[in-house]
Amino acid sequence: MNPRTPGTDAREPAFRLMTVCTGNICRSPMAEVVLRDRLEKAGLGDVVEVTSTGISDEEHGNPIDHRAQEVLREHGYPVPRRGARQVAPTDLTANHLVLAMTSVHARALRRLAKTPDVAERVVMYRTFDPAAPELGPGVAEHVLDIADPWYGGIEDFEVCLEQVEAAADAVVDHVRAAVRERGRAEA
Repeated sequence: MNPRTPGTDAREPAFRLMTVCTGNICRSPMAEVVLRDRLEKAGLGDVVEVTSTGISDEEHGNPIDHRAQEVLREHGYPVPRRGARQVAPTDLTANHLVLAMTSVHARALRRLAKTPDVAERVVMYRTFDPAAPELGPGVAEHVLDIADPWYGGIEDFEVCLEQVEAAADAVVDHVRAAVRERGRAEA
C-alpha cells in the first residue's frame, strides 16, 4: 500500500478502508471480501479500495483460512487469492478508515498510530452494526468484539460472517457519505 496521505493523487481511490484482525486469515479478510462486494453493489467499487491486515506477523503470506473460504463461497462471495500481512504504521496513514475486529486490535492500532488524528481513524467494526450494544458509560469496547473463529468449527465462521454482514451496510453508508463529503471539499 502506498504510504502517502489518502486521496492526494487523482489516480488513487477517493477512499481507502482497511479491516484488521490478529493474523489476517479469518475475520479481517472475511470483512474485506464482504465490504468489497457490498461497495461494488452500491456503485462505489471504483472509488473505494478495501484491504485487510493483521496486528501479528504469525500468519505472514498464508492464504485465507480454508474454513473462512468455505463459508464465504457458500454465501456467494468470491474468494481472492492473497497472502496475510501485518499492519504497518504507513497503512494507518494511507487509510481513511481502519476497522478493528476487537478492542485488543483497536488498542494495538491506536498505539501504532503516530498522531491523534491517525488514531481517530481506528473504529471498532461492530460499531456499525445497528443491533450491537452501544458504547457508553460503563460499557467497555470489548462488547463489540467479533470472536475469533479460528479455535472453533465451521459454525464459528458462520457466526463471524453473520456479524460482519450485520455491520456491512452501515459501513457502506458511512463510506458513501465520506466520499460525497470529500467530493464537495475538493470541488
